[in-house]
Amino acid sequence: MTTPLVFSIATYDYLGAKIATAGGWEHGAVHREVFPDGEHYCRIETDPADRDVILVGGTVDDASTLALYDLACGLVSSGAYRLSIVIPYFGYSTMERSTREGEIVTAKTRARLLSSIPLASRGTQVFLLDLHVASIAHYFEGGLRPIHVYAKDLIIDAARRLGGDDFVLACTDAGRAKWVESLANDLGVQAAFVYKRRVSGSETHVTGVSAQVAGKRVIIYDDMIRTGGSLINAAQAYRDAGAVRIDALATHGLFPTDSLARIQATGLFGQVACTDSHPRAVALAGDYLAVESTAALLTEHLKSNR
Repeated sequence: MTTPLVFSIATYDYLGAKIATAGGWEHGAVHREVFPDGEHYCRIETDPADRDVILVGGTVDDASTLALYDLACGLVSSGAYRLSIVIPYFGYSTMERSTREGEIVTAKTRARLLSSIPLASRGTQVFLLDLHVASIAHYFEGGLRPIHVYAKDLIIDAARRLGGDDFVLACTDAGRAKWVESLANDLGVQAAFVYKRRVSGSETHVTGVSAQVAGKRVIIYDDMIRTGGSLINAAQAYRDAGAVRIDALATHGLFPTDSLARIQATGLFGQVACTDSHPRAVALAGDYLAVESTAALLTEHLKSNR
């Protein structure tokens, strides 16, 4: 049997190459062009016929979602006998349910779109890393097999590197308290969260902190950091409660526009850390933003589900 063949969409070539190296697999070539009218041309240059194929690509925006869909369809049409789609970051995951009449559950519509990819003859599976809500995996339909990959071990290692053995693991609000408490138990440290009071549809006030953090180092964990508004508010509450150092840790670092610069400008955080699940984090990696690779974790799950 030939070794797996790894492809990736353009925005995830960095991770596709790492996964191919980690697995000892071939990295397939794709030729892409954009025509003057904005249409996209894509040609698979490494023949996937009768191969076990891995495709890496996150739905970070509409263009990446369509690139993932097009390439997946092309790989199956070109004869891939098994297809494993790796989605390190599943976009629109905060729109996993409707709360007002007429709202579109975009997480479900994106899952339905990807579920319409033709099935490979030996099956198609999709690997999803640290979904914002685990039930999103059930939005995938037909014969597509979803596999939720948890980055817990990766986060634990990153937390140890940031805080050593003595710190408080915190979260931005009580909504993430159960997950952070479980993580804190595995680390053998204390957990904390902030209490919030909503004053309007877009504004909340922090009213208290659940644990004693005075004189202690605090690491705030959340599954994703976007603009950092909630993170900054929580950090200020922990600082006001006496924390001597605060770091931030997330699985997914999105950091649109100047979000990371604004987080750094607050002076509240010693360091921010996340994984390479989103290309924006990879682009911003440096002394202030530490980026951990997911390649070994994803490769391990790909091998165990062959």
